[in-house]
Amino acid sequence: MDKNLVNEAESLLNPAKTNRRDFLKTTAVATIGVGYVAAAEPVMAQAIKTDFEGIVAQEVTYSSKGFDVPAYVARPKATPKKGLPVIFVISEIFGVHEYIADVARRFAKQGYLAIAPDLFVRAGDPNTLGTMAEILKEIVGKTPDEQVLADISAGIEWAGKNGGDAKRVGITGFCWGGRITWLACAQIPQMRAGVAWYGRLVGDKTPNNPLHPVDLASQMKAPVLGLYGSADTGIPLETVEQMKQALQAAKNNKAAQAAKFEIYPEAPHAFHADYRATYREGPAKDGWDKCLAWLKQQGVV
Repeated sequence: MDKNLVNEAESLLNPAKTNRRDFLKTTAVATIGVGYVAAAEPVMAQAIKTDFEGIVAQEVTYSSKGFDVPAYVARPKATPKKGLPVIFVISEIFGVHEYIADVARRFAKQGYLAIAPDLFVRAGDPNTLGTMAEILKEIVGKTPDEQVLADISAGIEWAGKNGGDAKRVGITGFCWGGRITWLACAQIPQMRAGVAWYGRLVGDKTPNNPLHPVDLASQMKAPVLGLYGSADTGIPLETVEQMKQALQAAKNNKAAQAAKFEIYPEAPHAFHADYRATYREGPAKDGWDKCLAWLKQQGVV
């Protein structure tokens, strides 16, 4: 198993509580976007709850190469004639739970058609597994990058037929989803911009993960804003430096040259996850503001 992936996943855990099985025991989530994954570690009091005023949210399915992909979708109640800007919200290794659904609603409040696809659906439900190792082996390890990118591309097509403007598409993701954000901005032509929250940049190459962001720096099709913490034990800053150097070396690639990083001093992995003990209000709020500004600057909204 990829050591870098294990380190990144372990950094999601509260250092003060090291019982992984207790951390990951969860109740089964019957509906996408309902409930948190960490039943044994109480949800932190600061967990943000975004209401539904002015927006609508629902579970939908869309076809990706003949397979029905479930997704949590949130949007403003009013859709302009030109269509809504589209944002994909890509989950951590825990899938589309309440935190990811809430982030989608936050984007809907900003005028986006927000789509959080269940990219693990073929492999299973992370909420039913008891340990980090099981999730990595049985869910993440069995979800190929090629399949993930195909599902996102199919989601863009669906969005264009359901009130979204397929020419104004962005993507943001957290942890596992941060890595996917980099891959999507390198390999999906319709992407206008991405914001990667503490996404892994390097790793072992496997049949399901043949390339990592650092390998694709010269192929970037959309600029990415990377939001990382200096105290992230799963993503060492030297790997961020590797990515910076790879992007800078891609002299003829405008998207690579436009990429930016924000490093938050003393911020751990998952500093935006407001339901977790890792949440850091200052970096989380600043990162959110920079995320919205970046998407606007790049023409998504």
